Amino acid sequence: MKITAVRAKLYKWTGPVKTADTIFATPVSLLPFQKDSQAAYRFFSWLVVEVETDNGHVGLGNAGLCPDVCKQIIDTKLAGLLIGEDPLNSEYLYEKMYRSSVAFGRKGAVLAAISALDIAIWDIKGLALGVPVFKLLGGRTKEKIDTYYSRLYTRDLDSLQAEAAYYKSQGFSGMKLRCGYPLTEGKAGMKKNVEMVRVVRETVGDDIEIMLECYMGFNFSYSRQLLKELEPYNLRWVEEMLLPDEIHSFAKLKQYTDIPLSGGEHEYTRYGFFDLVQAEALDIFQFDTNRVGGFTEAQKICTLAQVHGIDIIPHGGQMHNLHVVMSSFASPMAEYFPQTEIEVGNEMFWYIFDGEAVAENGKLQLDDNKPGVGLTLKTNTENFTIIE
Repeated sequence: MKITAVRAKLYKWTGPVKTADTIFATPVSLLPFQKDSQAAYRFFSWLVVEVETDNGHVGLGNAGLCPDVCKQIIDTKLAGLLIGEDPLNSEYLYEKMYRSSVAFGRKGAVLAAISALDIAIWDIKGLALGVPVFKLLGGRTKEKIDTYYSRLYTRDLDSLQAEAAYYKSQGFSGMKLRCGYPLTEGKAGMKKNVEMVRVVRETVGDDIEIMLECYMGFNFSYSRQLLKELEPYNLRWVEEMLLPDEIHSFAKLKQYTDIPLSGGEHEYTRYGFFDLVQAEALDIFQFDTNRVGGFTEAQKICTLAQVHGIDIIPHGGQMHNLHVVMSSFASPMAEYFPQTEIEVGNEMFWYIFDGEAVAENGKLQLDDNKPGVGLTLKTNTENFTIIE
């Protein structure tokens, strides 16, 4: 079996976009003169890759990070490295792509592009062998996947309360909200962020786990004080308080709190996560398989984390992450974004692919008999412009 074609397609959303109150802390919100600190982190396009073989298998991969740049990288730098190769040699092909681009890659868009191709290669392996990817990664480690509900974008306390109450009734045993007020709003904003957490805790009770997303929006001193203010609310974790390169500041933060700290959504490869382990910076790793290096790197990081007592709870609940969660004892749960209207951008996945697992009573199931990643492309693309 040989790879005969690699196609990178950019899906650009042209349909309606929800423009309600979805402002929350981001790295840009530390800067002055910002009217909309969320603007740089909304995205309305997605990359789909198709890797085809000479016996008719077509593997699908994807990238949500910087998809237009990822398409250029694949078209001009990576696709030619795969033509004529055997997709069953996934370890070799990952290293070929990584080592061929290391001078200009290592992290960011290049790794997202490699990840998309690696996912497609593993999809081919599953299709060719007639088994789901999670069985190739190690098999089933849990009957079903526990999930936590991940939205709660609004700053309006009444809406926040209603949304939390509804998804508690849907059987979710955990939920994550965002910090609605940036660093530049000082103590007053911090009090409002804590008030949001208080409202959710009082709404869902003590038996539901609560997580708080900071999305790299704060500095060390603000984070230290915020963690102190959050201690009464028994949080499962606080996520990405600092920029991802502030590894040693994360390690210092851990000295001042018993609340677990999570991150890694914007970290790349086993090398990046080894640095986090060495620094004892985080309690929970949250890589995304379609950024970190695909399935090939994800399974290595899971082993690294398990040896050091660190949980793996990937960013995003999409199928490429669910196969990792199902196959690893290091991963106790998955993030879950329900299908909603397009608002930030990550919702597009539901509109591009068929086959995404849908939560029932807060849990997800993968089909033992569905080969590969388990996704197909939707035929209705009326709300997209597709650039090939």
